[in-house]
Amino acid sequence: MTALVGNEPRLVRAAGDRYPTRVSNTPVFIDRAEPTVWSDRASAGMFGAQELEAHERDGFVQVPGLLTAEEVAEYQAELDRLAADPQVRADERCIVEKSSDEVRSIFEVHRISEAIGRLVRDERVLSRARQILGSDVYVHQSRINYKPGFGGGGFYWHSDFETWHAEDGMPGPRAVSCSISLTDNHPFNGCLMIMPGSHRTFVSCVGETPEDYYRTSLKEQKIGTPDARSIAKLAERHGITMMTGDAGGATFFDSNCMHGSGDNITPYPRSNIFLVFNGVENACVAPFSAPRPRPSYIAARDHTPVR
Repeated sequence: MTALVGNEPRLVRAAGDRYPTRVSNTPVFIDRAEPTVWSDRASAGMFGAQELEAHERDGFVQVPGLLTAEEVAEYQAELDRLAADPQVRADERCIVEKSSDEVRSIFEVHRISEAIGRLVRDERVLSRARQILGSDVYVHQSRINYKPGFGGGGFYWHSDFETWHAEDGMPGPRAVSCSISLTDNHPFNGCLMIMPGSHRTFVSCVGETPEDYYRTSLKEQKIGTPDARSIAKLAERHGITMMTGDAGGATFFDSNCMHGSGDNITPYPRSNIFLVFNGVENACVAPFSAPRPRPSYIAARDHTPVR
């Protein structure tokens, strides 16, 4: 461990917790112990050896044209249908923007939508997740992210694993996210940004997790986001890459990548399907830094492998 300021702080570790967070008033960098790619580079799958090497090195890999133009149109129509459905909007799995009535996210969408349920089992997605994680996988989380023009809110810098570890009980960073773009991603419409190589460093955050924190954090997260000095240090070390590209492309990225996105004040919307696969050997236990687990529609407690 390396403290960011002063002497190295003393973290209170729960039994078996390799990544303590939200337990100290001083942020700490912890070196990652686990691999990023868990399978052999020669393992069968849709990723080639060079793509797996890039994922190990950078923490992410892009797949242009994962979906055809026809499929993009079909999934975009499905997103529009879900956002306009009164029953979906009334469901607790639907999150609206803090400053407007626009839909921000819809969680557990693979169980709400048959079309997205099929996408989870699509070999173009599933086989790549299995290659990276080197095991059978289950869906830890699925959601649609809407970022409409003229006001789609951003996501501040964060590591998903920090939240999944602290609030969901995910033991280690043996999880991968697949973000599938349904609109063109430009540098100016709130595209995903990742610090390449940041997945090798876990940032232990300050603060304590409030009761039922998910009710507010899904609209705007404050606890579990790194302090400004930690973000600046990582950016200086790794730089920032913008995940731009045409609709239909996908980005697979490690659960511990430091990433975020800005607000969208342009006329051009940005929407994506977001699927999180966790290795069955990394199934969630009790939260490491929260009073109780988040609801299962945010963090699945059913670890049945996807077939």
